[in-house]
Amino acid sequence: MTARGIAAVTAATLVLAACGGGGEDPEDTGDAAAPGETEETQSTGEAGERDLTLEVGTVLPQTGALAFLGPPEEAGVLLAEKHINDADMGITVNVTLGDSGDPDNRAYATTVPQLLNAGAHVIVGAASSGVSKLFIDEVVAAERLMISPANTSPDFTDWDDNNLYWRTAPSDLLQGEVLGNLIAQDGVVNLGVIYLNDAYGTGLEAQLKETFEAANGSIVASESYNAGDTTFDAQISSVMAQNPDAIALITFEEAKTIIPALDAAGFDTSKLYFVDGNIADYSEDFDPGLLEGSKGTQPGPDLEDDFESQLNEVWTAEGNEELANWNYAAESYDAVILAALAALSANSVEGPDIAAKMQEVSGGTGGGETATDFAEAAQIIVDGGVVDYDGPSGPITFDEKGDPTEATIGIFEYDGNNQLVRLN
Repeated sequence: MTARGIAAVTAATLVLAACGGGGEDPEDTGDAAAPGETEETQSTGEAGERDLTLEVGTVLPQTGALAFLGPPEEAGVLLAEKHINDADMGITVNVTLGDSGDPDNRAYATTVPQLLNAGAHVIVGAASSGVSKLFIDEVVAAERLMISPANTSPDFTDWDDNNLYWRTAPSDLLQGEVLGNLIAQDGVVNLGVIYLNDAYGTGLEAQLKETFEAANGSIVASESYNAGDTTFDAQISSVMAQNPDAIALITFEEAKTIIPALDAAGFDTSKLYFVDGNIADYSEDFDPGLLEGSKGTQPGPDLEDDFESQLNEVWTAEGNEELANWNYAAESYDAVILAALAALSANSVEGPDIAAKMQEVSGGTGGGETATDFAEAAQIIVDGGVVDYDGPSGPITFDEKGDPTEATIGIFEYDGNNQLVRLN
């Protein structure tokens, strides 16, 4: 079974159906559980101080088509490292930042072996589903935990990963539903689609199509392109020939080439729809007003100002410029926090041991005590309890397949400066 969200664009938070996550009623087990505990959480905690060192390596996009996502994701990881180490709760995290690149430049092919050989216990990444597919088996074979803050391909739900792959971003089954309903509710009848022919693009295009057509819309043209393509005249001509009311772009940075080409072809660029792979601040790229009125979706909640300030502080302290966006920053932060909590709960930094506790510390097995910051959550574990961590990216609540069962999909609209305004 695949987790599936409630298709409602008027609400930002989507609660999914867990796939075998929760536990049975204690009354049905024959064992008496303490109040607030299920059979799964009863007596699983190991009280006492810890002395652990967790090596975390990132495989996130410093280069390639998703390079604009790298800074907020890496900032999230660095902020988690700071909060964990400042808490001094018996676990020290050491982060090594590495480049994933993309399938074209293959930076991951160098980064991943280096991190594994250096003893990384946890790999955070990649951002691109297509890139993660190219090294996930290598990480699993090395018995290290892999957790992505941004992989959205539905394919990972049933991947043969020995329980070692997890993600804090929701499947595109969710984003596709929200986007499809948003477009339909905006009154679009005939929709054109231009999408990247990879795991991310094909999965999101399929869910968008299913949802939009279920809402009585018609996909009049859907044209793909391959990673590395630099011209899109054929796709644009094919879509434009069907006279669509709007066009959805399921792309990465290729949007910077496609958008002006659509404008030159006479398409009304206020009728474009974007996704997480390309929804960005285009104020420095295009003339004012070019995208005004266009909309898009991006997984993730509306972040607190204090959290954004802390992200900027830790990022600029490394000599970087201030962050231009917050895409997947919270999901990256929570990925590291959850891995550290799981290590604390297991009292081990070995991949399989951490993996065995990931669902529990997220609240996925039920009965845990809710905590919203690392120090508070760690104290519960050290005291012998079971924690249910809810972070800045949301409740998360992993199912047994490593997918979050609760998530937020934000809806955005471009203003006259080609900058994003969150609508919910």
